[in-house]
Amino acid sequence: MDAGIEIVVDDFACPNGLCFSPDESRLYVADTGVIFDANADCHIRVFNVDGDGRTLRGGEIFHRVEPGVADGFRCDLDGNIWTSAEDGVHCLSPEGELLGKIRIPETVSNVCFGGRAKARLVITATSSVYSVFLNRNGAQQP
Repeated sequence: MDAGIEIVVDDFACPNGLCFSPDESRLYVADTGVIFDANADCHIRVFNVDGDGRTLRGGEIFHRVEPGVADGFRCDLDGNIWTSAEDGVHCLSPEGELLGKIRIPETVSNVCFGGRAKARLVITATSSVYSVFLNRNGAQQP
């Protein structure tokens, strides 16, 4: 039986977090290969999604999170990426530039937008859950 599953990219050390841009034309994928190799290059890559929704192009490095690695991340409606890091949450522009940080006293593992307007950023860390209201709205659907 054909499950309809196909490999579209297979050159990661350890693919981890992923999200689409608000218009789903770009796919961001974190590579956290340091789990298996202390010398691995950890980063977020970006792919263009072809109109068929099944083909990816590109795959260049979008951003290297420092300190730490990008584990979980989400897009806001402006296309900014809100990503986990060792020192908190990093906000990146659609071009991959660091716009700012929300400092958290623990290593952050994931983030998610919540609330009615998707303006509350919920942050999971080593042993705690945090939340902060932003002046941005998450792009994720219910």
